[in-house]
Amino acid sequence: MVEAKNSFSGLSHRQTVWAIIGLQVTLLLAALDQTIVTTAMPKIIAELSGFDRYAWVTTAYLLTSTATLPVFGRLSDMYGRKWLLLFGAALFVIASALCGMAGYLPFPGDGMTQLIVCRGLQGIAGGAIMSLVFTVLGDLFSPAERGKYQGLFSAVWALASVLGPAVGGGLTDHLSWRWVFYVNLPVGLAAISVLYFAFPNFKCQHHKHALDWLGVVTLIGWVVPLLLALTWAPMHGINSPTVLIPLGASALSFIAFVLAEIRSDEPIVPLSLFTNPVIAVSCLSLMMVGLAMFGAILFLPLYLQVVLGATASQSGYLMVPMMLMVTAGSVISGQLISRTGKYKWVALLGLAILAGGDFLLSRISPTTTQTMAMLHMVVLGSGLGLLMPVYTIAGQNAVPQRMIGVATGVIQFFRSIGSTLGAAVFNSILLLRYKEYLNNHIPAETPIELRHLMANPLKLNGGSAGLGSIPGGSAEIMAIIKEALVYALDAIFLIAGMAMVACFLLNLFLPERELRGHPENVPAAPADPEIVMP
Repeated sequence: MVEAKNSFSGLSHRQTVWAIIGLQVTLLLAALDQTIVTTAMPKIIAELSGFDRYAWVTTAYLLTSTATLPVFGRLSDMYGRKWLLLFGAALFVIASALCGMAGYLPFPGDGMTQLIVCRGLQGIAGGAIMSLVFTVLGDLFSPAERGKYQGLFSAVWALASVLGPAVGGGLTDHLSWRWVFYVNLPVGLAAISVLYFAFPNFKCQHHKHALDWLGVVTLIGWVVPLLLALTWAPMHGINSPTVLIPLGASALSFIAFVLAEIRSDEPIVPLSLFTNPVIAVSCLSLMMVGLAMFGAILFLPLYLQVVLGATASQSGYLMVPMMLMVTAGSVISGQLISRTGKYKWVALLGLAILAGGDFLLSRISPTTTQTMAMLHMVVLGSGLGLLMPVYTIAGQNAVPQRMIGVATGVIQFFRSIGSTLGAAVFNSILLLRYKEYLNNHIPAETPIELRHLMANPLKLNGGSAGLGSIPGGSAEIMAIIKEALVYALDAIFLIAGMAMVACFLLNLFLPERELRGHPENVPAAPADPEIVMP
C-alpha cells in the first residue's frame, strides 16, 4: 500500500502501513463530523428554537478545539502521540453520543444549551485528533515526501466530504438530525481499535518534563473570553459590559500568557517560533483562510435551504462538487509540492482562486439558480483544496524534527482561530444585516406574531405555505425574508474575498525554503523519534 521510508521514520513497512491506516480512520472520525453536521444545522436550530445561537453549535466546537490544539501538540512532543490520540478518539465517541441525546440529558438548560455544551466537549477531542494526525505524518515522512502522502489523507476528506453532506441530509430528512452524531460511534470504535492494537508511539524527547500549566491556563483565558465577546457583540452591543468585560479579561490573559511563555523552561507555545518568517506568515495566512472557509461551510446550507428552497438532502448534494474540488485540489497541491520542491507559487494560486470564488458568491441573489450557485462553490472549493497542504508542509519544514509537534499544533491553532473568528464575526454580520433589512422593508401592518416568526427564518423553510395560518402571511413576506438573508450573506462573502486578497499580498513575503529530502535539495535529516510498538 505505502512504501515506507525507513531512513527517515525508522519504521518497517508493516508499521508504516498500520500507522497510516490508524491515522486515516481517526481523521475520518473528525472529518465526517465536520461535514455531516453542516446540512443538518438548519433543522437542528429550527427544532431547538435557537436562530440567535445559530453559529454557537459550531463556535462551541471550534472554541474548545482551538484552545487545546497547541496544548496537545506540545504534550505529544513531551510524552508521545499514541495515548493522546486514543484519548481524543474515545472522548469524541462519548461526546458524539451526548450530542445526539441533547434535550434529554439530565443536565441544566434546554436542548440547545445541552447541544452547545456537548459540542464543546467534542471540540476538545477534535483538537487532539487534528493536531496529532498531521504531526505524526511529519514523523513518518520527510517534508519533500509529505506532499505525496497528503493524497492518502485527502482520500479520507473525500470520503467525508462526499458522504458527509449527503448522508447528513438524508439522515435529517428521513430519520432525525440526531443520527448525524450517532453515525460517529461505529467509526470511532474502529479508530480506537486500530490505534490501540497497531499504532506506534512516537516520542521525540528523552528527558524529564514539566507541563507549563500557567501557559495552558493563560492560553485558555486569552482565547475563550475573546471568542465569547465576539459572539455576544451582536446581541448586546459592542459597548455592553457583557462584551467589554470578557474583552478586558482576554487582553489581561494574553499579557499573562506572553510573560508565562517567556519565563517557562518548556513553554506550551515557544514564542521563538514566531521569529521564523515561514511560521509567522503560515500562521497568519491560515488564520485568514480559516475565516474565509467558514463563511462558506457555515452559511451556504442556510442559503441553499432557505433562499433557494432546497431540502437538507438536496443542499448536501449541491455541496458535493465543492467538497470534491477541495479533495482534488489538495491531492494536486501535494503532488506539485513534492515534485517541484516549491510551495510558494501553489499558495498564491490557491489564494487567487479562493478570492475569486468568494467574490462570485458575493453576487448571489434569490434568483440565482442552484446550478449557478453550485458552480460558484466549485471555484471556492478548488482554491481551498490547493491551500490545504501548503502551510503545514512549509511550517514543519522550517523547524527541527524535535519541535514538529508544537509547530504543527500552533499552525493548526491559528487556522482554528480563524475559523472561530469567522463563525463569530460572520454570525454577527448575518444577524445585524438580516434584522436591518427586515426593519427597513417589512410592512408596518405586519402582525406581531409574524414578526416573532420571522426572527427565525429557518422555520419558514419550504416557502410561504408555512405562513398560511398566521394573519398577514404571504408570498411577499417570504420574499422579504429571502432578500434579507441574501443581503446579509452577500456582505459575508465580499468580506471573505477581500480578506483573501490581503492574504495574497501577505504571501508575496512567504520565504521559499528548500524542502528537506527533495532530490534537488539537501538529503533528508535523520529523524530522532523513539518508537514503541505495543
